[in-house]
Amino acid sequence: MKWRDSAMIAWVLVGCVIFVMGRSLVDFIYAGKMQLYMRRSGFSLEFFYMLLLIYGIVIIGFGLIYFVLSMQNMVLVENGELRQGGVLDSIGHAVYFSGVTMLTIGYGDITPVGIGRFIALIQALIGYILPTAFVLRLVQHQDQSRDQ
Repeated sequence: MKWRDSAMIAWVLVGCVIFVMGRSLVDFIYAGKMQLYMRRSGFSLEFFYMLLLIYGIVIIGFGLIYFVLSMQNMVLVENGELRQGGVLDSIGHAVYFSGVTMLTIGYGDITPVGIGRFIALIQALIGYILPTAFVLRLVQHQDQSRDQ
């Protein structure tokens, strides 16, 4: 019965992390505050900091998802070998894999197994779409500025 309880807690944590990341991305895309900042100038430091914050939230969030799933036998394999370590080591390993997946297409030193492959694909897709959304926002703002 304990395993079922820990599995339930793990999936609730994954759901909470997904909610926070999703909410952050939606706020980034539809934020009225960002439109106000961008009206002041073509490019604002606040907008750039917001983009960095979103990247950080997504990287840490997916890292926590990988970590929680590793507690449920979804593991990250390093150089073809299962890597065992303490909790902090496992969290660092998961966040490193998340950052590499988000910011590049990966180095290949760590490989997800099972459902982690699908999650890594979703994260990589977000990593490619986020800069595009940022540039699109800037172009839309410049077009609106010219019309006014």
